[in-house]
Amino acid sequence: MLIRIASADANTGLSIPQLSEAEGLSEPHVAKICRTLRLEGFINSTPGNKGGYVLAKQPQQIIINDVLKALGGQLFDQQFCDAHTGIGRLCTNSVDCSTRSLWKMIQFTLDNLLSKLTLQDLMVKEKEVELKIEEVIQRNVEAIIK
Repeated sequence: MLIRIASADANTGLSIPQLSEAEGLSEPHVAKICRTLRLEGFINSTPGNKGGYVLAKQPQQIIINDVLKALGGQLFDQQFCDAHTGIGRLCTNSVDCSTRSLWKMIQFTLDNLLSKLTLQDLMVKEKEVELKIEEVIQRNVEAIIK
């Protein structure tokens, strides 16, 4: 939806019905997502009968990792283990949890990649996005090797 909004007329933006139709989502679902994106400062609503949603920042200023965290959080959050201990006070795996290590590394890797991608990076053809992702990964590998 952010890519569509970024590509729309900056004065009028896109309305919930327009976004709903373009994305194949229900209007209530689009409205919930837009509300979250607006409260998090990614989009603004335009007033009036023909109002819609426009970007609140330039596409190159919108970090994909920030958007995803605003919409749904992270795959792994350290507090998850503390909040979901089962029937005991502590998780039965709190001392030696190989799964926690896996999810920490997955989250670290995703954060590392997604924090280097902006909305502007996604406003191109798929092949260009693939090349950008490969470039970011290659730089990360080179930094680890050094």
